[in-house]
Amino acid sequence: MQLKQPIENTLLELEAVLLQIDGKVYTTPAARLFGATIGQHVRHIVELFQCLEAGYETGAVNYDKRKRNLRIETDVLFAIQLMHEVTAGIKACDKDMTLYAGIDTEGAIHTNYLRELYYNLEHTIHHMALIRVGIGELSTLQVSANFGLAPSTIQYRKACAQ
Repeated sequence: MQLKQPIENTLLELEAVLLQIDGKVYTTPAARLFGATIGQHVRHIVELFQCLEAGYETGAVNYDKRKRNLRIETDVLFAIQLMHEVTAGIKACDKDMTLYAGIDTEGAIHTNYLRELYYNLEHTIHHMALIRVGIGELSTLQVSANFGLAPSTIQYRKACAQ
């Protein structure tokens, strides 16, 4: 399964939208997002990918032990730079991994790198849907009708329209 291109395409789609909003929209809490900002959702996306990359060599990943880098939440260009690093850092080889949940290491689940990449892709699309809600509340920007939709939903809608 080749996931690098779909992840890159998804992050480029997000980048294109982020480049169209100003810093105020990026950092303003949105009521429809329960007070979260678009920047916080972008940080969350980036940091999950970073956790997976950091854990590749050891074979252990824990998404709950993110850095929570506030600069990602406030600096759109820095966030975009990190999204490019995420894409560049995607590994070609699958490997077995252990997923830890929570801040301790008691709950361990067997997984693999490709499965976690796929999870991160789906997770990104989910947060893009939330980002779309925030943009709708905070700006007049019109995003693509498919922004934040899973590929299977897009295919389903196309099939229904025929």
